[in-house]
Amino acid sequence: MTNNTAQKGRTTAIIAYFTLIGAIIAISMNMEPKYEFARFHARQAFGLHIVFLGFALFLSQWFNFYIWIGLYTFYFILWLYGFLGALSNKKNEVPFLGKSFQNWFTFIQ
Repeated sequence: MTNNTAQKGRTTAIIAYFTLIGAIIAISMNMEPKYEFARFHARQAFGLHIVFLGFALFLSQWFNFYIWIGLYTFYFILWLYGFLGALSNKKNEVPFLGKSFQNWFTFIQ
């Protein structure tokens, strides 16, 4: 990927990492024109936010401080990895789940 191609979708990719609302905004921003770099990071960010919210809803039934700390730590590390990739114009899949996010969220064009 050329630097110019990644640069065009960079703003959209960065916005995707700011909450689930940011991911939805980034998805709509990438409708026209479509940038592969933005689409990649929108899928990664959307997946991270959905997985975090799913686990948070599940864990809300039982309050265990240590599990919550683990969830937030896991989420923050993966979020930071993806966000820094968007900032540095790299398409690095987040560890463990990134490849699955690209397969699951094919509706994000």
